[in-house]
Amino acid sequence: MAKKGSRIQVIMECTEHKTSGMPGTSRYITTKNKKNTPERLELKKYNRILKKKTVHKEIK
Repeated sequence: MAKKGSRIQVIMECTEHKTSGMPGTSRYITTKNKKNTPERLELKKYNRILKKKTVHKEIK
């Protein structure tokens, strides 16, 4: 029988890409444990459009 965990899927969106004015968006889907990290995630991920690592924040 499968466990019912507290892991949920979250969408991460680039913060620098919005302000750059370039078309498109940089988004990643990841999971987090909402018991251990109830606040929004903030990770450095690679942005393919800007071609560098940028800060991605959880949306929604």
